[in-house]
Amino acid sequence: MANKDKYAEEELDIITLEFDDGGEVECEIMGVFDYEGKEYIALIPHDDSDDVYIYGYKETGDDEYELVDIEDDAEFEKVVAEFDKIMAEE
Repeated sequence: MANKDKYAEEELDIITLEFDDGGEVECEIMGVFDYEGKEYIALIPHDDSDDVYIYGYKETGDDEYELVDIEDDAEFEKVVAEFDKIMAEE
C-alpha cells in the first residue's frame, strides 16, 4: 500500500488471512492508521459478517508488510477506540 492516508479511496486491495487452524478468509484492506506511534491495519473479511479485523502493521520492504497480532488486551481496546473515532469522523 503506497498510500497510507486515513482510508483514502483507491482500488480494492485484497489479502488472504491464513489462520493457525488452516482456515482462510479473504479480506479487503480498509486502511492503515497510526495510534501512539505505531501503525495498525483494518481489514474487512469477505465472510458476510459485519466484522472488522484490526492488526498491527509493519512494513518489511518495498510493497511488503507483516500483520502483527495485538496480544495485549488493553492495547487492543485502545486501538479499537481509535478506529471507531476515525470511522465516526468519516
